Formats: sequence, C-alpha cells, structure tokens
Amino acid sequence: MAVARTKSISTRLTLMNMLVSGVALLLACAAFFTYDQITFRQNLVRTLSAQAQIVGSNSVSAILFNDPQAAASTLAPLKTSHNIASAGIFTSDARLLAQYVRDPQDAVIGVPQLVPGQVESYWFRSTHLILVRQIISEGKSVGFVYLRADLKEIDQRLRRYALISLIVLFISLLAATLVSAAFRRSVSEPIIQLAETAQKVSRNKDYTTRVHISTPSSHQKDELGILIDSFNDMLSELQKSHNELEQRVAERTRELVSTNRELEAFSYSVSHDLRGPLDALNGFAYVLLKQYGPRLDQQGHELIEHIRASGKRMAQLIDSLLNLSRVSTSAMRHEKVDLGSIAKAIVEELSRNAPERKVEFVAPEREEVYGDPHLLSLVMENLLRNAWKYTSHHEQAHIEFGRTANDGKTAYFVKDDGSGFDPRNVGRLFQPFQRLHSVADFPGNGVGLATVRRIIQRHGGEVWAQGGVEKGATFFFTLGSDHHGNS
Repeated sequence: MAVARTKSISTRLTLMNMLVSGVALLLACAAFFTYDQITFRQNLVRTLSAQAQIVGSNSVSAILFNDPQAAASTLAPLKTSHNIASAGIFTSDARLLAQYVRDPQDAVIGVPQLVPGQVESYWFRSTHLILVRQIISEGKSVGFVYLRADLKEIDQRLRRYALISLIVLFISLLAATLVSAAFRRSVSEPIIQLAETAQKVSRNKDYTTRVHISTPSSHQKDELGILIDSFNDMLSELQKSHNELEQRVAERTRELVSTNRELEAFSYSVSHDLRGPLDALNGFAYVLLKQYGPRLDQQGHELIEHIRASGKRMAQLIDSLLNLSRVSTSAMRHEKVDLGSIAKAIVEELSRNAPERKVEFVAPEREEVYGDPHLLSLVMENLLRNAWKYTSHHEQAHIEFGRTANDGKTAYFVKDDGSGFDPRNVGRLFQPFQRLHSVADFPGNGVGLATVRRIIQRHGGEVWAQGGVEKGATFFFTLGSDHHGNS
C-alpha cells in the first residue's frame, strides 16, 4: 500500500512538473510562431513592394513606347526571386503589356483594382500574396506592376519550427522529469509518512505514533514542516484525551458494575422481604375462607377472593420485576440462534393451549442470527404471546414473523391484525408497567415489551412499533452488526 501511495504521489508530482513545463513551452512556442508569422509577412510585403517599385521605374519607357519586349526584359530579373510565382506589367487602361510566369497555372489573368488615390495595395490569400503598385511618370499614373508571391516558404518554416519545437519540448520534458525526480522526494516523502502514520493510528488506535522526518530549522519551516508539527501536536492531544477517556470509562465501568451488583442484591432482598408478608397475607386469606367461609355472606366471599387475586397479581409483578432485573444484569453468550424454529415452537404451544382459536401463522423455515439463545427466546415469546393475546377478540387472526430491510440494515418483525394501539401512545409501549389496554380486556402486567427492549439493547439493536386502533400492530427489532447470521 505504501508503494502504491509513493508511486501515486511521485507520479503526480512528475506529471505536474511536466505539465507545467509543457504548457509554458507550448505557450512560448505559440507566441514565437505568431510573432514569426507576422514578421515574415511584413518582410515579404516590404520585399515585394521594393521589387514592384524597381520594376515600375524600369518599365516607364516600355509603357510609354508600348514596347512589350522591353517590358518583358524588365521582368526577366524576377526569375532569380524564388518566391515570385508570376508578375505582370499593365498599362493605365489595365491592358497586359508583359508578364513573367514560373508555372502556367499561375498565369496573370487580370489585375485587382486599386482604390482611387492609392499607390500600392496587397492581398493575402490562402496560398499566395498579391501586390499591385502604380507606375508613376511625371506625376501621372501610366500603368501597374502586378506581383504574385507564393507562401510555400511560410509552410516550410512552420513545419521546420514545429519539428524544432517537438524536439525542444521532448528535451524540456525529459529535463523536467529529471529535475522533478531530484526534488519530489522532499515533497512526497513527508506526505507519504503522514498518510502512513494516519492509517496506523486509525487502524491500531495507537496515539503514541509520531511522524519523524527531517525538516528545516524552526525559524525556516515550510508548510510541510508546519503540517507535520501540527499533526504530531494533534496526536499528542488525542493521546491525552484518549488516556483521560479510558480512565473515565474504567471508573464508570467500576461504578456500573458496583451499581448492578447493588441493584441485583436489592432486587433479591426486595423479593425476599415482600414475599414473606405476601405469602402470609395469602395464607391468612385462604385459612379465613376455609374456616370461616360458611359464616360469611356472598359479599364476604367476594372480598376474600379479591384479596387473594390481588396477592397473586402482586406476586406476578414481583416475579416480572425480578425477571426484568435478571435480563439487564445476566451474562450473555453468543451463538447461532434460529428465530424461525423458536417462533414456530411458541405458536404451536399457544395453539395446543387454545385449540379453538383460528390463527394463520406465517414464518420462514430458518432465520438464523447470532445472540444469546435464552434472551432471544424471551424476545420471541413476549412478541408472539402479545400478538396471540391482542388477536383473541377476532374470530380469525393472522400472525407473521419475518425479515425486512430498514435503512440498509436487516430488521425482524412480528406482525398481527389484532386490536392494535393508538399511535400517539407508542412511546409508552416499552415502559415497564405501562399498559394501553385495560386488564379486563387483555390480562398482563406491562413488563413484556420492556423486557424485549432491554434484551434488544443488550444485543446492540433497536426496537420500535407501528400500528393503529383495530388495524393491528407490527413490532420491529434489529440486532447489532455482529449478531446477524445467514438464513
């Protein structure tokens, strides 16, 4: 990984240097080419103008005496000019008196008209330059000189300069590569060490690691040196904060363990202290009913039965409170648990105890997770018994256990079409001893869902519910990332 990072940073630095050098050189070449083109064209126009002036001065007599042969002799020296493709001498009425043509296809056909009062003018075309100059004699125009020069030399110069530029560009890029290789190590090495140190700290949580690299003296440090010092200072602060946090966590853990032990001892003490008077109360009520029952009227019998029922309910509440305490403090063991099999076993038992019920139950064949088998069995039992209980007022009921996705996480659910609940009271569902229905309608002590919540939280998950009045209820729960199995 370090080699890949080294190659990446070094390559980027080299490419950056080559790119900067290449762009600068290309801009310089483009400016030079532009300047050369403008200068070459201006020189070419000046050269043609001087030649046209010489030809015009030497051809005045030939025009005045209408001597084509003399005019042709005047044009003959142009053969030595390699850039002149054709030339002509015209009279004032635009009649061709004589011409010079290097190539027949460049024959002089006509002369462009000058603007009145203009002595000379020129026109650049794609492949040639045309220059026309008046021939003046005694202040009067007696004719025109026509010169046509091809621009092949410009193309040759461009190709020559392009070849030279490519060679210079190649040499410059090679030099930039060699130079950057000498300097990039001083830039890439600190960055690589910073990246490796950051990765090591993130992976091993070792805040004692530091970046050690030779940097300039303190009064001459560059940005990289300042960055390295700041990074090391940050690690020092993180190390200090980490040590303080570990110390605080250790103290809180000791306090929590101590509190849990005290809570467990208190729970058992409360159980023992409450059960004695409660058992005595139930016993005296039983003796009173057996021995003095014949002497009591119907109202007396009912009062004693109420006392016994209240005592029995109080005993159930004490047991539920103790079970809730054990769920929060008992040791956990993790292994593969099949929630599908557990759900089917629970519903089969409920069906045997109430064969008259018509309940359709749907569940997958297997639904494996990792967790505490006993605690997860309590979760499934509480949720399924709730679903069974709250569908008891319907002739036919549907209960389903399954799996779904929630925000990219796996969530499990128990769904029923029973009496449901008011969504405004959903926050009370998982509070101990909080009930949304009367005991007369649906018996219970209000601890089951609180137990489910404690167990799911111990597994690193969440539990929530959705439902409506007489629209059924669905209870969802997730398990921590380390608790999912393969179904």
